Amino acid sequence: PSEGMGHATRSKVIIEHLLKHHDVQIVTSDRAFVFLDKTFPGRVHQIEGFHLAYKNATVSITSTIIEELKNAPHKLFTNLSQYFDFVKNFNADLVISDFESFTYFYAKFHNKPLISIDNMQIINRTHLDIPIPKEEEQNYSLAKLVIKAKVPGADHYFISTFFKTEITKEQTSFVPPIIRKEIIEAQPENGSHITVYQTSTTQTDLIKVLNAIPHQQFFVYGFNKEETHGNVRLKTFSEAGFIDDLRTAKAVLSNGGYSFISEAVYLKKPIYSVPIKNQFEQFVNASYVQKLNYGMHQNNFSAESVKGFIGNLEFYQQHLNQYQQVGNEVLFDALDKWIG
Repeated sequence: PSEGMGHATRSKVIIEHLLKHHDVQIVTSDRAFVFLDKTFPGRVHQIEGFHLAYKNATVSITSTIIEELKNAPHKLFTNLSQYFDFVKNFNADLVISDFESFTYFYAKFHNKPLISIDNMQIINRTHLDIPIPKEEEQNYSLAKLVIKAKVPGADHYFISTFFKTEITKEQTSFVPPIIRKEIIEAQPENGSHITVYQTSTTQTDLIKVLNAIPHQQFFVYGFNKEETHGNVRLKTFSEAGFIDDLRTAKAVLSNGGYSFISEAVYLKKPIYSVPIKNQFEQFVNASYVQKLNYGMHQNNFSAESVKGFIGNLEFYQQHLNQYQQVGNEVLFDALDKWIG
């Protein structure tokens, strides 16, 4: 899997399924390595991954390039060492990549079948039927270029998605979002609070914005602290606590991250989404949330727009209630059929 815990949690679901009938070795980096190594001890190989640099809640393209170039020699040495160790001890029959390059090069150098499973390829391999404003055109072009170069020439691309578009390239098919077991087992309830998942802690005015809606209770994750500010309660992260607050929320506020939005859609929670700037994939997710009437896409958090969102929760709920997905069965069936 690639950068971010969303990739790791999705990979965990697939790995657990594959281990029922296959030997599996895992390659990943950073927090994902710690998480997967604890779950699958002895199967995980640590490499150096790609990182995005942020400035004022915005992806900084320049800083990202500078940091990656600065760290390139160390990353290359580390990854080559892991590569030779990996090749010496494991001879794969099939390689699966979740938007990750190490496994891609392994598959190509050793002529192994390669499957891509991720949500990113929807930008490269389909026609996006959403308006793309002028200020997003450069981000779109850059995202498409990077995604096209990341895992080219796979034998098949499974695109995980909560929305459908027109597929424009061969060897491509859709599967529903990959949902972790804890979310599948959660029983949704319509409580009185709104759960806020804020991955960019540089959004310093968030509490002030939410305080301007005094009659609504907000539970906020992302600042990693326990504090109460009027109607806003900041919470440190706990998986059980977070899932409970998500399943009992009447709605959610978030950035445009795919995993959280997919879980909210699965649990049928209306979504107010403010994508991180210069991260086109988040723009796409938020745009389809609004296109499907699952919630609202905004460029910034504001009290007035949040109030408008809360006033339309019943409308969003009606559309979310039409969404249908039975766990991960479609993905598992498609993957087993391809392997078989």
